[in-house]
Amino acid sequence: MRFLRGLNTFRAERPWGALDVGSVDGTTVRLHWTDQPYIWHVNDGPEVFIVLSGTVDMHWRKDGAESVERLNAGDACYAETGDEHVAHPIGEARILVVERQGSV
Repeated sequence: MRFLRGLNTFRAERPWGALDVGSVDGTTVRLHWTDQPYIWHVNDGPEVFIVLSGTVDMHWRKDGAESVERLNAGDACYAETGDEHVAHPIGEARILVVERQGSV
Protein backbone atom coordinates (compact mmCIF):
# COMPACT_ATOMS: atom_id res chain seq x y z
CA MET A 1 0.00 0.00 0.00
CA ARG A 2 1.12 3.53 -0.74
CA PHE A 3 -0.55 6.65 0.58
CA LEU A 4 -0.07 10.14 -0.85
CA ARG A 5 -1.02 13.16 1.20
CA GLY A 6 -1.06 16.86 0.49
CA LEU A 7 -1.71 16.49 -3.24
CA ASN A 8 -3.60 19.79 -3.19
CA THR A 9 -0.32 21.53 -2.30
CA PHE A 10 1.98 19.58 -4.67
CA ARG A 11 4.25 21.85 -6.70
CA ALA A 12 6.62 20.61 -9.39
CA GLU A 13 9.98 22.19 -10.21
CA ARG A 14 8.71 23.26 -13.63
CA PRO A 15 5.37 23.72 -15.38
CA TRP A 16 3.75 20.38 -16.23
CA GLY A 17 6.15 18.56 -13.93
CA ALA A 18 4.50 15.47 -12.48
CA LEU A 19 4.28 13.19 -9.52
CA ASP A 20 3.78 9.58 -10.61
CA VAL A 21 0.90 8.26 -8.54
CA GLY A 22 1.01 4.78 -10.08
CA SER A 23 0.23 2.62 -13.08
CA VAL A 24 -2.37 0.00 -13.87
CA ASP A 25 -1.94 -2.39 -16.81
CA GLY A 26 0.07 0.08 -18.92
CA THR A 27 -1.98 3.11 -17.90
CA THR A 28 -0.31 5.85 -15.88
CA VAL A 29 -1.85 8.06 -13.22
CA ARG A 30 0.12 11.28 -12.78
CA LEU A 31 -0.47 14.48 -10.86
CA HIS A 32 0.71 17.52 -12.80
CA TRP A 33 1.34 21.00 -11.45
CA THR A 34 1.45 23.96 -13.79
CA ASP A 35 1.03 27.68 -14.09
CA GLN A 36 1.76 27.74 -17.84
CA PRO A 37 -0.07 26.42 -20.92
CA TYR A 38 0.94 23.08 -22.38
CA ILE A 39 1.51 22.72 -26.14
CA TRP A 40 -1.01 21.91 -28.84
CA HIS A 41 -0.93 18.15 -29.33
CA VAL A 42 -2.94 15.27 -30.73
CA ASN A 43 -3.64 12.38 -28.43
CA ASP A 44 -2.20 9.05 -29.50
CA GLY A 45 -4.50 7.33 -27.00
CA PRO A 46 -7.42 8.23 -24.74
CA GLU A 47 -6.79 10.54 -21.79
CA VAL A 48 -8.73 11.45 -18.66
CA PHE A 49 -7.93 14.95 -17.37
CA ILE A 50 -9.26 15.87 -13.90
CA VAL A 51 -8.72 19.30 -12.36
CA LEU A 52 -8.01 18.83 -8.64
CA SER A 53 -7.28 22.48 -7.86
CA GLY A 54 -7.34 25.68 -9.85
CA THR A 55 -8.99 26.50 -13.14
CA VAL A 56 -8.00 25.36 -16.64
CA ASP A 57 -9.27 26.51 -20.02
CA MET A 58 -9.19 23.47 -22.32
CA HIS A 59 -8.84 24.52 -25.97
CA TRP A 60 -9.56 21.99 -28.68
CA ARG A 61 -9.92 21.93 -32.45
CA LYS A 62 -12.42 20.01 -34.50
CA ASP A 63 -12.68 20.40 -38.26
CA GLY A 64 -10.45 23.51 -38.05
CA ALA A 65 -12.68 25.31 -35.53
CA GLU A 66 -11.28 26.09 -32.08
CA SER A 67 -13.44 25.85 -28.95
CA VAL A 68 -12.72 26.47 -25.26
CA GLU A 69 -14.27 24.88 -22.17
CA ARG A 70 -13.45 26.16 -18.67
CA LEU A 71 -12.72 23.41 -16.14
CA ASN A 72 -12.79 24.17 -12.40
CA ALA A 73 -11.67 22.00 -9.49
CA GLY A 74 -13.74 18.82 -9.60
CA ASP A 75 -14.32 18.98 -13.37
CA ALA A 76 -12.99 16.42 -15.85
CA CYS A 77 -12.38 16.07 -19.57
CA TYR A 78 -12.11 12.87 -21.60
CA ALA A 79 -10.03 13.20 -24.77
CA GLU A 80 -10.17 10.42 -27.34
CA THR A 81 -7.40 9.23 -29.63
CA GLY A 82 -6.82 11.91 -32.28
CA ASP A 83 -8.26 14.83 -30.30
CA GLU A 84 -6.17 17.99 -30.78
CA HIS A 85 -6.05 20.13 -27.65
CA VAL A 86 -4.06 22.32 -25.27
CA ALA A 87 -4.65 23.15 -21.61
CA HIS A 88 -4.26 26.74 -20.37
CA PRO A 89 -4.30 27.10 -16.58
CA ILE A 90 -5.61 30.30 -15.05
CA GLY A 91 -2.94 30.77 -12.38
CA GLU A 92 -1.76 27.55 -10.68
CA ALA A 93 -3.52 24.26 -11.28
CA ARG A 94 -3.11 20.64 -10.22
CA ILE A 95 -4.37 18.12 -12.72
CA LEU A 96 -4.68 14.35 -12.44
CA VAL A 97 -4.02 12.75 -15.84
CA VAL A 98 -4.77 9.11 -16.62
CA GLU A 99 -3.38 7.89 -19.95
CA ARG A 100 -1.52 5.12 -21.68
CA GLN A 101 2.11 4.89 -20.55
CA GLY A 102 4.39 6.87 -22.88
CA SER A 103 1.49 8.79 -24.42
CA VAL A 104 2.11 12.27 -25.82
